[in-house]
Amino acid sequence: RNIKELDDLAKEKELVVQKAKDKLSTCQLRIKMLAKQLDYGVTEIEKEEEAGNVAALSCLQAMHRRLCTELQKEKDFELKIALALKENMLEMWQIETEQGKYEIYREQLKKHEEELEMQYQEQAEGRIWKEKIAALQAEENRQSRAKKQEKAQKEYEERHKKILEDAKRNHEKAVCFLRKSMARIHEKNAREEEKTQEHMERRIQAVLSLKTSITSNREKLQTLQVWRKARAFKAMKQEMKMREAILAEGGNVAKEILLHKRLLEHEKKRQASREQQKSRKIEIVSQILKEKASIHKQKRSQSCIKAVKGGAKLEDSLWRMRTWQYIEKTCKQSAGATSQLWCSPSAYSSAGERTASVGEDSEKTPHPVLCESGDEKERDESLVEPEFPGLWSQECDFHKISKEEMDPKQLATRVVKKDTFEKKVEAFQTGTSHKQIVPGHDYKGCGFYSKPSCIHFKDFDVGQIYKKKIFLINASYNVNSCRLVGVSEWLKDFISIHFVPPGKLSSGMSCETVVTFKPMRNETLEGEVMFMAQTGPFSVPLKCTAKRCILALDKELIDFGSHVVGETISRTINLTNSGALGTRFR
Repeated sequence: RNIKELDDLAKEKELVVQKAKDKLSTCQLRIKMLAKQLDYGVTEIEKEEEAGNVAALSCLQAMHRRLCTELQKEKDFELKIALALKENMLEMWQIETEQGKYEIYREQLKKHEEELEMQYQEQAEGRIWKEKIAALQAEENRQSRAKKQEKAQKEYEERHKKILEDAKRNHEKAVCFLRKSMARIHEKNAREEEKTQEHMERRIQAVLSLKTSITSNREKLQTLQVWRKARAFKAMKQEMKMREAILAEGGNVAKEILLHKRLLEHEKKRQASREQQKSRKIEIVSQILKEKASIHKQKRSQSCIKAVKGGAKLEDSLWRMRTWQYIEKTCKQSAGATSQLWCSPSAYSSAGERTASVGEDSEKTPHPVLCESGDEKERDESLVEPEFPGLWSQECDFHKISKEEMDPKQLATRVVKKDTFEKKVEAFQTGTSHKQIVPGHDYKGCGFYSKPSCIHFKDFDVGQIYKKKIFLINASYNVNSCRLVGVSEWLKDFISIHFVPPGKLSSGMSCETVVTFKPMRNETLEGEVMFMAQTGPFSVPLKCTAKRCILALDKELIDFGSHVVGETISRTINLTNSGALGTRFR
């Protein structure tokens, strides 16, 4: 009995698990369908936004919200089904372990069942012998019964003849009684017809009274229709005036309207293609710059290898020292140029969007300086490092070297190295940096990212002081360092930053910065805090939003539904101010 119960439980659990799997698969199919519908709804919303169809847009947005809620419900339901499936699988596995415990008893049970089967076969053979004897007796009984049936059949035929004769006599009597009853039914039908005619007259009178009420309501409807027709007539007049103006100019109305629509569509396509071309040009220029940087790097490494093979190690180091001194001189001479070139990272990002007016303003007011003289020293120390640090501190007077000591090989290497270092200086002054390459990885993107990603001062009061702390995390593959450049020009009077340079940071390490905001006027400000890393410039967006009132209704549509004429229906709506500033409304 226990083994049978365990088998039944195992079968039930298998059925439950199979049903749960089917439910899970249907739920997943439903989620996929809803996701496809969401994608289709998003594309339709974008189309309607471009077309400016507000009514269709609101309907599509409502459908999008409904699909989002359904998708969330389906996902919750999927989680529930998955949990139930896991529980049922665990129970099924427990039952299978229990079945394994009773395996010995199962074998014993099979032996007992085989013995019982043998006994049943012996009993069946004895039963078959008895049944054969019973069958012979039954055959004798059947023959005796057939004789009795023949006798009964003869008696039945005689009785049937008597019944037919009686039926004929009864039929004649029934015809007489039927004629009398039909006469009574006709009289009853005549009385009912009179009653129905009276009822119809009463209904006709009720319909006439209803008709009079309908005519009175129809007059009201006619007035409404007249008003609508007048509005339609005005619209038709305006359209006719437009058509007459086009006809007066001697053009085709339908053709002009179609041409106008097609021109608008063509302008949109042209604008989109221009934007695509601009983005493509920017990508091509960035790719070319990267390729140039890699080529320069390869040339530099090849020149170093050739110099080592030629046995001119001392001359190479001396010329390297001379080029680094040349870089120092050029950096000091072009300090004013670098302050203008090293502008904020936002200038790089929005360079394509600015127009000629920005150039006029830049002539009147100079760009924000990257840093003061103290920061320039830190920049030189952090960003301009030699390939061989041991030779950086040495000093050598290259003017004492006689012209006789200079070989043609040395002069050639001097020219090559001068070109390479001039390109380095240009890259240093323009703020470009080489990409980081680690075995198996090519790093792309900003060297640091901030947490939080945006510094946002919300609902501030004039005269108060607000502070926020951000963390700068090294997201590059190698050791990196950063320094503060400054804030946007229009935020310098309100924003102060406390930043202690952390030095070299390993990948994944972070440093903190405290941003202090002291508002002097009640208006919204936007800008960015600019930093410079060894991999290039980056910035953290900064927003200061004043207190404002944000009014919203809890319903987009007031629907009164179906109603009866003369009935009064009321609906309530809630107006909520979710902002920090109070306001009056009407």
